[in-house]
Amino acid sequence: IQLAFSPSRLSLEDTQQWSQSLEKLLESKYGLATFRTFLKSEFSDENIEFWLTCEDYKKIKSSFRMSSRAKKIYEQFIKAESPKEINIDYHTREQIKRNVKTPTMHCFDDAQKIVYGLMERDSYPRFLRSDIYRTLLENLAADAMKG
Repeated sequence: IQLAFSPSRLSLEDTQQWSQSLEKLLESKYGLATFRTFLKSEFSDENIEFWLTCEDYKKIKSSFRMSSRAKKIYEQFIKAESPKEINIDYHTREQIKRNVKTPTMHCFDDAQKIVYGLMERDSYPRFLRSDIYRTLLENLAADAMKG
């Protein structure tokens, strides 16, 4: 798996901190990039894509842009059989379907919480055990010893 950046910018300490919590991992630009690469490698990157899309969505100020963006997010991630359908319950899906008609900043919050929980319980522990993460830590540890 090719990383999207050069590991020389990473410190061992920063990289070790990723294992403290999913939050710590996503706060780090390189942690996020590494996690995305890992999820793509196992064809389960729709959750992180959705989560990031929601983070961006919440920054929108114009209600016109919010409306068109909300529809797009619904079409892409929420609607049954959508290209990157996320794993949420029927009730949440229906609620969002209603919300996107008059969207607010918070209309994807519930789905975002569900997806975050799924990543935290499922993808994140797998990431910490993955070759991509372990190899990165080993390489950085070896470099630190040379230092």
